[in-house]
Amino acid sequence: MRAAALSLLSVSLLMTACTQDNADLEQRVAAVKAIKTTQIDPIPQIKVYTAVSYEPGGRRDPFVVEEEPTQTRISTGPSPDLNRNREALEEYPLDALRMAGTIQTREATFVLVKAPDGVIHRVTVGNYLGQNYGKIKAINEAEVSIAELVPDGFGGWVPRPASLALSE
Repeated sequence: MRAAALSLLSVSLLMTACTQDNADLEQRVAAVKAIKTTQIDPIPQIKVYTAVSYEPGGRRDPFVVEEEPTQTRISTGPSPDLNRNREALEEYPLDALRMAGTIQTREATFVLVKAPDGVIHRVTVGNYLGQNYGKIKAINEAEVSIAELVPDGFGGWVPRPASLALSE
């Protein structure tokens, strides 16, 4: 019984704390309501659509699409083999790859190439790397010679030499 009386007393105190003198608020509301509204401009009238017929006068009809003859370019130069499986180092741009060193065996010379993800790959002449179909052409202790194929803008491909130097 005592807890119920105590909770009733606390609720009534909280309710009286919320009912302060609101005279300043009531004055502000009355002042805002007393402001006269200005006249609102009427909605502008919609202009009536007038149809205009097109008179070509010797010009082409803008609503007819004329097909231009397509020029087929026969590429006689090099082109990448798009049907082969891509190698792991072709995922990265050439400037993101680092040459870490070389390994020479009786059969071949290998290059250790560090990818941006930190993995070191072993590649040799004939492997591909870089995003421009770069093929390893030659390896020496200081650098790797690469032949890339880049688009020429006309549907063909242009070979471009590149290299990957030993990182210090």
